[in-house]
Amino acid sequence: MKAAKISYHKAATLEEAITLAQGADGMAKYLAGGQSMLPMMNLRLAMSDAIVDISGLAALRETRRVDGGLFIGAGVTHAMIEDGKVEDPALGYMRCVAGGIAYRSVRNKGTIGGSVVHADPAADWPAALLALGATAVLHGAGGERRVAFSDFRLGLMETCLGETEILHGIVLPILSKQARWGYSKFCRKVGEFAHSIGAVVFDPSLGLANVVLGAAIDKPVILPALGERLAVGLTAAEATGKAFEALIEQDLSTVTGIDPSTYEFHLHKTIVARAISEALKK
Repeated sequence: MKAAKISYHKAATLEEAITLAQGADGMAKYLAGGQSMLPMMNLRLAMSDAIVDISGLAALRETRRVDGGLFIGAGVTHAMIEDGKVEDPALGYMRCVAGGIAYRSVRNKGTIGGSVVHADPAADWPAALLALGATAVLHGAGGERRVAFSDFRLGLMETCLGETEILHGIVLPILSKQARWGYSKFCRKVGEFAHSIGAVVFDPSLGLANVVLGAAIDKPVILPALGERLAVGLTAAEATGKAFEALIEQDLSTVTGIDPSTYEFHLHKTIVARAISEALKK
């Protein structure tokens, strides 16, 4: 199938993009990498009267230090992060996540902002950035606003973005040398969306201790009891013990509501345990 008839507009600035979208009466979509949106439009899973192309905006490709963190533009591609063309303030974490997304051809065009805004619960960046404690920078007709990633996602493929707002970029914390991280996911075949994602970021100097599960329910979720246990000190040996296994099961059951007797529950338990183990080995 092919997409329905649409009008195409190429924006020169963020402000022009917003103005163009406002003229479409709520039926405009922004186009960046197009790796998710265009196939969905072809299948009639997403409908629009107008496409506003923002892929060429320099403002969406910039990176800079800001407020003790690093701002990465929403238009930065997965491949740019994978190849180290933008700074990784998370000690290799960002490059690891980017390098595991789909195929190289997808990573060449797909953008970090597109993945975040698409908000697929099985995508890599929503879970990875939630664990990192990132902040979304949104640009709209009323100016700029910042939203913590814990508040950015509302549900299945739903975010807090206003009708014509654009995700300008993401502010990442700069991890200390004492920080540790782990990232694990399970896919039945190479290149597909994950069936389970475990993301762990621990930096005592920043007060950061997040354990996140993705690809389980309608959005990635923080597992609070595991994060608290990680924050007070956890050894690799303790992470393999029965007491910690029981804590993982309890946290998963409480947060996700998934039946502990199911295959899905045991898959998520395994992936989270692997991510924690990877972090503790660093």
